[in-house]
Amino acid sequence: MIAVLSGGVGGSRFLQGLVRVVPPEEVVAIVNTGDDEEFFGLYVSPDPDIVTYALGGIVDEERGWGVRGDTFRWLEAMRRFGHETWFQIGDRDLATHLYRTRRLREGATPSQVAGELAERLGVRARVLPMSDGRVRTVVETEAPRLPTGRGALPFQRYLVQRGARDRVLGLRFEGAGGARPAPGVLEALREAEFILIAPSDPLASIGPILALPGVREALASRRDRVAGVSPIVAGRSLRPPAAELLAGLGHEVSALGVARLYRDLARVFVLDREDAGLTPAVRELGLEPVMADTIMRDAAAKEALARATLEALG
Repeated sequence: MIAVLSGGVGGSRFLQGLVRVVPPEEVVAIVNTGDDEEFFGLYVSPDPDIVTYALGGIVDEERGWGVRGDTFRWLEAMRRFGHETWFQIGDRDLATHLYRTRRLREGATPSQVAGELAERLGVRARVLPMSDGRVRTVVETEAPRLPTGRGALPFQRYLVQRGARDRVLGLRFEGAGGARPAPGVLEALREAEFILIAPSDPLASIGPILALPGVREALASRRDRVAGVSPIVAGRSLRPPAAELLAGLGHEVSALGVARLYRDLARVFVLDREDAGLTPAVRELGLEPVMADTIMRDAAAKEALARATLEALG
C-alpha cells in the first residue's frame, strides 16, 4: 500500500500518475481539508473533491479543479439575486456539495461521505480527508482589519477572492491541535510500504495535515520510506500561493526551501532537472536528491514522475 499526503491540483495530478504505476486499490490519498468552507449554506471540501474528480476521470484538466464541461447557470442566477459569487461552483459540481451537506446533516462523517462520493464516481483508490474534525487554514495578512483579527483571512478568501495579493504575515491551522486524524490515516502511515508527499503547497496543503496530532511523528518514525516532491521549479511555484506563503513566512522560495521543511520527515527529495544545481545543498540536509521532470503537463509526465519517486525509494 502507498500512502500519499496531498493537496488539490498538484496532488491530484501526481495521484493520476501514481494509479498508472501501481494498482489504484493500493493507493491511499490523505487529503488536506484546511481549505474547507461553507458557501450558500453548503459544505464545500475543495481538495478532496479535486482529487476525487481527477481519479474519477471527470476533472477539468485545464482549470485543475471542477468538473470537465461544467456550466455555471445557477451561479449566474445567484449573482442576479445579489449574492457574492467569487467562489466558482459549477452546476454538476453543485450536486457534490448538496450531497455532502445532506449526508453530514444526517450524521455521516466527512470521511464516510468522501468514501461514498469516490465509490459513486468509480474511484478505486481510497480518498481520506485528513480529519473528520474542523480544521481551518487562516492566513494573517496586511489586508484591512477584519472581525477575525489582524487582516486574518480564511484561506479561500485569501487565495480566490483576493487573488493571494495581500502580504503574508502568518499562517495558522485553527482547530488542528484538538482534531484527530480521520479513521485510517495513522493506520495507513504506519502500514504503508512507502509514503509520498505530493508536489502540493508545503505550507497551505501539506502543513495542515502535518499539524494534526501524530501525523508528523508517524512520518518521522518511518523517514526511510518517505519521499517528498517539490512543487517549486527554478524559484517559482506553478500555482499560487506556494511562493507567496514561503516568502511571507521567511522561507526561501526554491526547491531547497521546500527540502528544508521536509528534512526530518523524508529520506528522498525529488526536484526538477532545472534545479540540478541545488542537489549538493539538498544532500547536505541529509536528504537523497533525485532529479526528475516535475512539471506534469500530460498523462505521460504524471506517470513518469510518480514512477521516478517510487523507484527512488527502492
